[in-house]
Amino acid sequence: MFAPRLLDFQKTKYARFMNHRVPAHKRYQPTEYEHAANCATHAFWIIPSILGSSNLYFLSDDDWETISAWIYGLGLCGLFVVSTVFHTISWKKSHLRMVEHCLHMFDRMVIYFFIAASYAPWLNLRELGPWASHMRWLVWIMASVGTVYVFFFHERYKLVELLCYVVMGFFPALVILSMMGKLRPSMTCLKRQ
Repeated sequence: MFAPRLLDFQKTKYARFMNHRVPAHKRYQPTEYEHAANCATHAFWIIPSILGSSNLYFLSDDDWETISAWIYGLGLCGLFVVSTVFHTISWKKSHLRMVEHCLHMFDRMVIYFFIAASYAPWLNLRELGPWASHMRWLVWIMASVGTVYVFFFHERYKLVELLCYVVMGFFPALVILSMMGKLRPSMTCLKRQ
């Protein structure tokens, strides 16, 4: 009985920081504080992501490393730039509803491409077994399917969208299973030493 009252933020002095929950088919409307925090936390990482991506590019030794650095860098920078623009427009220019709606869709879509881009260096630069060559393309197909899903069903089935993000985040990691045969010889060498 005490715990539910303790967790009810709407009855505390901090209620101004968070709005009430919205129904499943509606979009959450952040408070002024949440808008400011969203803009600041996303904008903060734009410059470091550009610098880090540039560093990866300059440290590349061959074409595959260069391509992987570009893919990852574009995915990372795109994530923060699109998200910052969306949060800024939805906060300061909320009268531009159509623009805000499109940017919200782009914000969701770029997450799929960032997930795919974050797997690119790992899948392109490692000998991961037979699954890796298929997974290189499958991860981009999943990003494209996720983008189409957002385009047609934006904000309708939030649980399905969350499930898509989670599956896309974990499914490419199954490539590790094809590495097991390659890991065992090195493990036996370690045991002999």
